[in-house]
Amino acid sequence: GIVGVFGYGGGVIGRYCDQPEKFPGVAHFHTVRVAQPSGKYYSADYLRQLCDIWDLRGSGLTNMHGSTGDIVLLGTQTPQLEEIFFELTHNLNTDLGGSGSNLRTPESCLGKSRCEFACYDSQAACYELTMEYQDELHRPAFPYKFKFKFDACPNGCVASIARSDFSVIGTWKDDIKIDAEAVKAYVAGEFKPNAGAHSGRDWGKFDIEAEVVNRCPSKCMKWDGSKLSIDNKECVRCMHCINTMPRALHIGDERGASILCGAKAPILDGAQMGSLLVPFVAAEEPFDEIKEVVEKIWDWWMEEGKNRERLGETMKRLSFQKLLEVTEIAPVPQHVKEPRTNPYIFFKEEEVPGGWDRDITEYRKRHLR
Repeated sequence: GIVGVFGYGGGVIGRYCDQPEKFPGVAHFHTVRVAQPSGKYYSADYLRQLCDIWDLRGSGLTNMHGSTGDIVLLGTQTPQLEEIFFELTHNLNTDLGGSGSNLRTPESCLGKSRCEFACYDSQAACYELTMEYQDELHRPAFPYKFKFKFDACPNGCVASIARSDFSVIGTWKDDIKIDAEAVKAYVAGEFKPNAGAHSGRDWGKFDIEAEVVNRCPSKCMKWDGSKLSIDNKECVRCMHCINTMPRALHIGDERGASILCGAKAPILDGAQMGSLLVPFVAAEEPFDEIKEVVEKIWDWWMEEGKNRERLGETMKRLSFQKLLEVTEIAPVPQHVKEPRTNPYIFFKEEEVPGGWDRDITEYRKRHLR
């Protein structure tokens, strides 16, 4: 049967033993998902109170945290659910998380609170969208689960690109900032690469060619022996050079985020990574531009999505082009997943100058061989 707390459709996952007469102690063993604070910052007093509740009302077993990000309290009985809910909401000022076919508890990285590479305030975005979409979080109405995750920079510390239906990843539009003197200091061995993270072993002298330039996936870097140069229009924001030489290289100043959609685990159709939908958005409070994209996607997915079909599977079934249409986003080259293999952007006649019946002679005048 389905169990829960009054007024909520999510947050409690019913678990029952199929042989209760043999194992009465675990006849009920319900799981309670609890919303984690943005960035997972806790006080010791809060954690003690949480453990006290669970020692009294549940099994004492916890999972800090579930893969979605929630605090997961493992194992309690049906009569305890309302008691747990009351204590969480009234004494700890904490809500339940998401479970079922609804918006799952949004999750973010530490963002600007700790990270010098943060391109937007991921914690603020996580909190704002959590508060905005409470109804979608607690009252299941979707075809299946839907996850927000917020990575403040391309390092992706919450792996949003691989695990969330709606991934917001920090990025920048301008050039990587280079401190030429600091680059020389790395080459000379004055600074330890990777901020000293690999100092437990002697890896030999730092080699900027082997460890930075040759590892650039888009081959956009050059070292002439005295100067490092970057062809920024070819940079794919992999962060490797910045992570290796953080005192010499830094993210640009024109910062914002990219929005990707459709990542999922391999339950149906195989695992999928997120597909780029919005190359750049300013990502500033109250994050209205992000909310606008979210709501257009939901309107379409709730209408077209099949039961237990993730957004990524709906996109795969109905095409990425359809997603662009419903979100009213114009196709750009960054949307192409596999260039020169199988194009999926098909132009309509009204989008082509002159339509299908344009004069071939006039066309050839404009496109001389």
